[in-house]
Amino acid sequence: MTPSDASHSRWSDLDRPPLNVPALRRGLLKQGGLWTSLDVVETTGSTNSDLAGRAGAGLVEGAVLVAEEQTAGRGRLDRTWTAPARSGLFFSVFLTPDDVPVHRWGWLPLLTGVAIATGLTRAAGVDTALKWPNDLLVTVAGEERKAGGILAERAGDGVVVGIGLNVSLHADELPAPTAGSLLLAEAVSTDRETLLRGVLRSLEHWYRQWRAADGDAARSGLQEAYAAGCATLGRTVRAQLPGGRTLTGEAMAVDGDGRLIVSTADGLQEPVSAGDIVHLRGVGGGLV
Repeated sequence: MTPSDASHSRWSDLDRPPLNVPALRRGLLKQGGLWTSLDVVETTGSTNSDLAGRAGAGLVEGAVLVAEEQTAGRGRLDRTWTAPARSGLFFSVFLTPDDVPVHRWGWLPLLTGVAIATGLTRAAGVDTALKWPNDLLVTVAGEERKAGGILAERAGDGVVVGIGLNVSLHADELPAPTAGSLLLAEAVSTDRETLLRGVLRSLEHWYRQWRAADGDAARSGLQEAYAAGCATLGRTVRAQLPGGRTLTGEAMAVDGDGRLIVSTADGLQEPVSAGDIVHLRGVGGGLV
């Protein structure tokens, strides 16, 4: 095998071993726990699409589907999410919070963000900030970079929540100059099994706490936790809203419905429930 061939071998990068499925199942699938099944596939288009396709066929809450590689991963606004095989965590979970009023289900992607940030702090020793509504930010060389994203979609009688997280990507593998990874953020661990266990345990904790409060984000502590970790608040932002309208102002708060409250120059406070947010005043002066 030539050096060139070795560089393209699927086993040439010893920092990216495959996930140990039996060990993950032993650690996460517990009697009475939230997680009921865990499957890992070598490659797929989108774990969200795969789980959503099974939602009407008896899929049980707590199903977890992980892909070593995603070829058609999707973010918000149908943006693509791709990365080298085994360089990150690409997975989806199926949740059916049927005892929570449906109008509160919009908190699920924000809840997932809080859970991931909490889990990564413990498992990777890296601070992860949240960009409203669904981005995960890390600091690389003093600049905020996007290291992950969350996509929640209704499926059957529940919700599929997908997570994509860059773990071991090197600088020359990043999909964009504004992207980052846990490795580049100097995480103390980039072991994907450790990270996945930490994130899923944190997600179970926050999800149970939220459901116990009937989905009330304030009573469950979720609203406060999200605000504490949200890098968007206190920043000047530009919100690109559905229909082509643009709103610029200071991000003041996240309300009880999970909406971002933006204070405009004319003194109005406008709630934003959906839109693409750009940080106009970021760490190091950069845009995120």
